[in-house]
Amino acid sequence: MYKEKIIEALEIGTIEWRRDALERMLERDISRREVKMTLRNGEIIESYETDVPFESALFFYIDSKPIHVVASLDEATKTIYSITAYVPSITHFYEDLKTRR
Repeated sequence: MYKEKIIEALEIGTIEWRRDALERMLERDISRREVKMTLRNGEIIESYETDVPFESALFFYIDSKPIHVVASLDEATKTIYSITAYVPSITHFYEDLKTRR
């Protein structure tokens, strides 16, 4: 997944917010703005090329708090699908919050 294509889709404003992702975001106190900032400014730390129907990626960004976002992109329609968002834990990631234990 190419970051430029994600940014292009963000500029168009085409994000499909999955209901379960929105519920988790609410539980985890993560806003849509924070997810968009993570997608726009964050680093892709893992790629999942074999995901279907579209490849997805794990994005990492720190603003007021560190956030991980998993999203996929339908390149044909330039639609981003928000799959999940969470604050990474050192239980599952090393101190850099990018590298899995």
